[in-house]
Amino acid sequence: MHGSASSLSACVSSWLLVLLCAVSGAYCLRRVRGGGGAAAGEAVMGFGMALMAVPLGDGGGWRPPVLGAVFCAAALHALWLLRGGAHHAHHLVGSLAMVYMAAAAGSGGGHGHGQGAGLPLLTGTLLLYYAGYVVLGGTRLVTAGGPSPEPLYTTSAELVRACRLAMGMGMLAMLLSM
Repeated sequence: MHGSASSLSACVSSWLLVLLCAVSGAYCLRRVRGGGGAAAGEAVMGFGMALMAVPLGDGGGWRPPVLGAVFCAAALHALWLLRGGAHHAHHLVGSLAMVYMAAAAGSGGGHGHGQGAGLPLLTGTLLLYYAGYVVLGGTRLVTAGGPSPEPLYTTSAELVRACRLAMGMGMLAMLLSM
């Protein structure tokens, strides 16, 4: 075995984050057939987060600009969807946060590179936002339904909440790694 236990742990954590985001993206992609707009944005976010979390080192330098462009497009999509209601503001925040993380990764300031001067204000603000989102989402998921007759039964709404919670936790983990 090469490397330290902490580097192995970081690698395993990264791959678990990749899996979590990819499964969430796949579920959202499945929902696109019946739902449309918001589910498509969530699928792009899930797959993009999975790609950003892959532990490839610098990835040859292609990942930050490509992911930045994809998430800029996702931000424009979320901005377009804002016409339909304020819920899409969260999608806009998430897309812009991913643009920020892609830019930080491209400049050598994110994902394990350390920033020296401490947490920037934007990173701290995003951390607070996603910490609150995860706590609130978890609370809503736990209190959403009463006891069900079958322990493994979940409704589609509960799966959507769980998917959003998983992606919120993934975003929080990615921000913590900056």
